[in-house]
Amino acid sequence: MNQVKSAIILVGGMGTRMQPLTYSTPKPMLLLAGIPFTEHQIVKAREAGIEEIVLATSYLPEVFKPHFGDGSRFGINISYAVEESALGTGGAIRNASTLLKTDGPVVIFNGDVLSSHDLTEQMDLHISNAADVTLYLTEVSDARAFGVVELSAAGRVLTFNEKMENPPSQIINAGCYIFSRDVIDEIPAGEVISVERSTFPELLARGSKIYGFLDSSYWLDIGTPSALLKATSDLISGVAKSSAFDSALARQFIRRTGAGATGPEAIIHLGASIEDGTFIGEAATIFESRVSHCSIGSGAVVGLKSVLINTFVAPGFSVPPGTMADGAFLGF
Repeated sequence: MNQVKSAIILVGGMGTRMQPLTYSTPKPMLLLAGIPFTEHQIVKAREAGIEEIVLATSYLPEVFKPHFGDGSRFGINISYAVEESALGTGGAIRNASTLLKTDGPVVIFNGDVLSSHDLTEQMDLHISNAADVTLYLTEVSDARAFGVVELSAAGRVLTFNEKMENPPSQIINAGCYIFSRDVIDEIPAGEVISVERSTFPELLARGSKIYGFLDSSYWLDIGTPSALLKATSDLISGVAKSSAFDSALARQFIRRTGAGATGPEAIIHLGASIEDGTFIGEAATIFESRVSHCSIGSGAVVGLKSVLINTFVAPGFSVPPGTMADGAFLGF
């Protein structure tokens, strides 16, 4: 049934909540279990049959192409749409769509959501309903920080409310949409447009067919450093699933070490304790120390008798022996 061959990934945000990690790296290029976050999404899209992706960039756009190139390394065509100034979600989608070479519906990924939902099923639902838009939805205990949706018994979206104090439901926009090409073409070009605040409410007001794909599998908004550490731990433990991470394990590019995982050529000295979903980057060295729920950058060194908890260590940074840190950013 799948007739969806194109995708746009929104990777233009500055990631201010992720500072200092994003001072020199766009949030979508931060490493999640040793792999740039956007790569997790690219592989997810490819596995669902997507053939071409446009990365909608704005902040530090020059960082993406050296890693992803034309996509041939990933078995998919990748191109890059650069916004001179941020256009919002709708404006970014409209701008990126001009580079798409295939017809038909388009999958839109927010650049900061890790999910294990079945993208192929979402695509099939979109096609079977001849929908204008199909939203991936999930249910949370506190929906105030998210776009909230009310659904009919048939799964049609009745209302869409963006971030409110008393939401009418706990069903939220989970950051992966499928748009018909007509809907994208109607978004004004070159204007700052929010799909959440403008496009979705306008479509509902005129009776367009917006459906919800409600899914209860793993979902996490990776908007803060603590969420990035949680996502890393969840991937390593198997709570979350990512084809990109599974492939890296199968190739032994990434290896499990204790309760954590390591990149290639990482050196873990005898007596070091790697705990609670810690990731040790490529060619990093951990002397006899304890690292728990941490992200250790490539080439970093953790000195003897250190204890690091909930901490990021910058690539290439040497943590002095005896360092005690909890919730820290070392070397940024």
